[in-house]
Amino acid sequence: MSDSSSKPVAQTWFGPITAVQRRAMFALVPVAVAFGLVVGLAFLPVTSGIGGLAKVGSEAVLDLPDELVLPPAPESSTLYASDGTTVIATFGDQYRVQLEYDQIPESVIQALVATEDSNFFEHNGVDPEGVMRALVTNIADGGTSEGASTITMQYVRQVLSYTATTPDEVASASEVTIDRKVKEMGYALALEEEMSKEDILTNYLNTVYFGNGAYGIGAAAQVYYGKVPADLTVAESAMLVGLIQSPSVYDPINGSSEAALARRNHVVNRMVAVDYLTSDEGKTAKEEALNLNPQEANNTSGGAIDSDYGFFVDYFEKWWEQQEDFGESEEVRKARLYRGGYEITSTLNLELQDASQEAIEDQLKTGSEYALGSVVVEPGTGAIEVMAVNRNYSNDVSDNGPNTANDEYKGSYPNTTNPLLSGNADVNGYQAGSSFKMFTMLAALEAGMPLDTTIYSPYQYTSKYVVGDGEAACGNYWCPKNASASEVGDYNMWTGFGESVNTYFVQLAERVGVDNAIDVAERLGIKFRNQQDLGHVENNPESFGPFVLGVTQTTPLDMAAAYAALPADGVYCKPTPVTSALTNSGGLIPFASECDQAISVEVARAAVDAARCPTGYGAAEGSCTWGTAEQVGAAVDGPVAGKTGTTDSNSTNWFVGFTPNAAAAAFVADPDSPQNYVGHGNLGKPANAVADILAAQWEINGEGDFTPPSELVH
Repeated sequence: MSDSSSKPVAQTWFGPITAVQRRAMFALVPVAVAFGLVVGLAFLPVTSGIGGLAKVGSEAVLDLPDELVLPPAPESSTLYASDGTTVIATFGDQYRVQLEYDQIPESVIQALVATEDSNFFEHNGVDPEGVMRALVTNIADGGTSEGASTITMQYVRQVLSYTATTPDEVASASEVTIDRKVKEMGYALALEEEMSKEDILTNYLNTVYFGNGAYGIGAAAQVYYGKVPADLTVAESAMLVGLIQSPSVYDPINGSSEAALARRNHVVNRMVAVDYLTSDEGKTAKEEALNLNPQEANNTSGGAIDSDYGFFVDYFEKWWEQQEDFGESEEVRKARLYRGGYEITSTLNLELQDASQEAIEDQLKTGSEYALGSVVVEPGTGAIEVMAVNRNYSNDVSDNGPNTANDEYKGSYPNTTNPLLSGNADVNGYQAGSSFKMFTMLAALEAGMPLDTTIYSPYQYTSKYVVGDGEAACGNYWCPKNASASEVGDYNMWTGFGESVNTYFVQLAERVGVDNAIDVAERLGIKFRNQQDLGHVENNPESFGPFVLGVTQTTPLDMAAAYAALPADGVYCKPTPVTSALTNSGGLIPFASECDQAISVEVARAAVDAARCPTGYGAAEGSCTWGTAEQVGAAVDGPVAGKTGTTDSNSTNWFVGFTPNAAAAAFVADPDSPQNYVGHGNLGKPANAVADILAAQWEINGEGDFTPPSELVH
C-alpha cells in the first residue's frame, strides 16, 4: 500500500545504516530500476545483501512468463436440494457481495485511488515514482514506514492468498522477501496487459477485506452501514476505504471510533489533495458523524449451522472432503468447496425431508432425552433423500451443555451434531438388534436354503457359541431366548422373520456360519466402528454368534443403504448426497453412483418376500403368521417390507423398512447412555415414524412393485 502517512512498520532494520551502505544503495538504484528490483530495496533490510538482491531480481524478472492470467477470486459454493433450485446451504470463507464496476460509487473509487495509489491511472502496474519515494523515505527513516505496492500489486497479493490451500501458501503470498516482491511486480505488469483498469479496481474492491467478516465493498457497505454501495456518502466511502490499511486498528464497531474517524478524515484529505474534492466538500465530509448502522455479516463459513437441513449439509461437507477427485488432501478439497464457486445439486428431497421431520417430531419432540432419527436412501442410486432427527443441528460444543462422557456428541440436550445419523470414530452408532437377522437370512439363501427351511425353535436355545461378557449363559455357552415364552415351535424364514424368533435365527446361523452372515453385511456396506465388534469380525468371525441378533453398533445411514439393496434386486449403492456439480466456468460434473451386485437377484427377491411379513403386507410366495410392525403395512398404501430391531434390556429400538423405491431406517436410544432402558412407551416409535415416512414417500412417488421370487421358495 502506498499511503505515505501512519503506515505501520512492516519490518525492523537489523542495524543502523552506514554511510557506505547508503552510498552503495543509491549507486545501485538505476540498475535495480532497470530490472524491476528497486521494490526489494523499499521493503527489505539492507543487511540482506545488495549483490544478492541484484542477482535474484534480474533472474526472476527475466524468467517471468509472457502471459499471465490470474485465477478468479474465491467464490462461495452453493448447495441445492434435489429440485436444483432451492438453496439449502452455502460454503465460503468470506461474506461478499459481487458488484460490477458501474455499481461501485465514484466516491469509493476516488477514495481508494487517492489513498492507496494516486498514480493508478497513469502507471502500468508498477509505479516508479512510488517506488522511489518509498525507497528514499524508508532510508531516511531507518525502517520500512512506507510501502510501494500499487493497487494492481495489492490485488495480485490477494489472489495469491485466496488461491492458497495451506497455511504455508497463505504466508508465502505476503511474506517480505525479494523474490516475492519482484514476482509480484512481474505479475502486476502482466496483469495490466490482460485486464482494464476498471476490471482491476472492480476485482480489488470485490475481494479486499474490510473487517468484521466483510470481504468486498458490497459486503462492507452492508455490515457497517446497512446500505448498498450506491447509497454511501462521501464520508462513508472514505471511512470504508480507510479500513483497508488495517481493519482491526481502525475498526469503528469493536475498536476505536476516534481512530476510525481520524483515518476517515485522512482519506478525505487525500481526496482533496488530488483534486477529487474541493476544500469545502472535504470540510463538509469531515464534519459528518460516523453514522454507523452495524449489521451481522452473512458469513457463509460453516453453512450447515444456519441451515434448516444442517444434518444433511454437515454430512455432505464431510463426504465432499473424502472425494479424491477434488484434490490430494482433505484440506485442498475443502478449500475448493469454500472457494471454487460450485453450484451443487444434492439428493435431499425437501418434501420427503419435511414430512420425515414431522413424523419424527410426532413421536418424540426435540429436547427429549431420547434421540429418534431416520435416514432415507433411494434403492438403485444410493441417493440420501432424508436425514431427520429430533435435535437441532450445531457444531458448537458450547451449545450442548455439559456432558461427562462425550461433550461433542451429546444427546440429552436439544442441539447435537451429525454422527447420530451417520457415525464416525467417536460415535459408533447403536446396537441394531433383530434388524441384523436380515444378514443371516441372506447368507442362508445364498447357501441354497429356501424360504420354507423349517427349524424347531424353543423358547431358549443353547448354542454352540462360547458365552461372552454380558451374554445369556447356559454353562459355557450362549443361550438366547425369544421375546415371548409363547414363541415355541416350527418356524421358517417367513414366519421366523415376521415374528422375529431369536432361536430360529441362531440355529440358522449355526447351519450357514456367522462368518458368512458377516460377509453379507460387509458387502451391503455395514461398517464395524466399535473396536470390540471389529476385533470379533477380524479375528474370529465364525464364533461371533451374538452378531446374528444385532449386538453390533451401526447407524441409520448404514442400515438404510443396506436394506435399499433388496428392492434393487441385490444392487448395493454407496450412499451419496450429490447428483451433480456445476463449476464456475460452466462445466458439469456428474456424480455417478458407486453400485455393485452385492447379492444375487433371486436371493434379494426371496429376502424381500420374507421381509413383507413383519409389516403385515403379506408374502407373495409363502404364509405369514403375524408381524412385529403391522402398523407399517396399514399406513403405507402400497408394497412395503421391513424389520424391527430391539436390543437386550430394550436399550435401543429400530425399524428398517422399504418400498420399491425408498428404504428408511429409524432408531431410538439415549445417546448419552446407550445402555439405558429406552422406555416401554418408546419401543414402537421407530416403526411408527417409518410408517409415516414411507406413507408420505409413497404418496410422493408411489411407483413400482416387489417382484416375487421364482427360486429359493421351497
